[in-house]
Amino acid sequence: MKFTDEMFGYHNKTVVITGGAGLIAGYIAEAYLRAGAAVSLWDLHSDALEEARREILKRTGEGFELDVRAVDCGDSSALEDVLGKTEEALSLPDVLVNGVGGNRGKAPFIEQDIKLFEQVLYMNLVAGMVLPTQVFAARWIKAKKKGAIINLTSMTAYSPWSGVWAYGAAKAGVMNLTKGAALEFAQYGIRVNSISPGVFVGKQNHDLLIKQDEPLVLTDRGNKIIDRTPMGRFGEYRELEGVVLFLGSSAAANFITGVDIPVDGGFLVDNI
Repeated sequence: MKFTDEMFGYHNKTVVITGGAGLIAGYIAEAYLRAGAAVSLWDLHSDALEEARREILKRTGEGFELDVRAVDCGDSSALEDVLGKTEEALSLPDVLVNGVGGNRGKAPFIEQDIKLFEQVLYMNLVAGMVLPTQVFAARWIKAKKKGAIINLTSMTAYSPWSGVWAYGAAKAGVMNLTKGAALEFAQYGIRVNSISPGVFVGKQNHDLLIKQDEPLVLTDRGNKIIDRTPMGRFGEYRELEGVVLFLGSSAAANFITGVDIPVDGGFLVDNI
């Protein structure tokens, strides 16, 4: 076996990715599939999951073990049920990627709708990290399995962005709980880390970054982000693949827990 396969191969491994219908989740899934893993995508919307499955297999080709499961990640009982079904169909997962999240709306702080704030907070922090982590960690501890959890945070976890108050608060919470969970689960050999993607153009943020009627022209917010990104561009989804393969690997990252890795083109080191 080649050294790179020993370090970053996922043969006979199973990876679960929540928020599996999203673009980031799709490219993460592709990376794990190409590395040899069986992958199960979990998402609330079954139609979107099937579309994601088709898109991933269009890029990778057939012959990969790609499973999809509709589940509400904000429901512990539903998570426990679908984890059992995934284990029966594939195997007890080795890696959990917590990818549920997103934002709804943008407003000045004093005009922030509290119900909407609570919804976004619950989606990103509770469904996006807390409940899946509880369910997987409990199952791994019972099975004495040394699993790995990778949480998706954000640039807003480091510094607040105007108008997206609940999203920033939730992602800061995810980063905080990543460290706390890493400490608590280390005794069981369970590692918990996170990655903070910089700005990647997707369905949810497209209109915030790129003008609707002029697809090659950035909005004011898009230009501000590029001006603060030393590499001078938005991220490309494939640039997230290497870091998830690294953090999920028990061979490559077995002594790494409780850390966050920004994949941001230098956004966090911008200064004057």
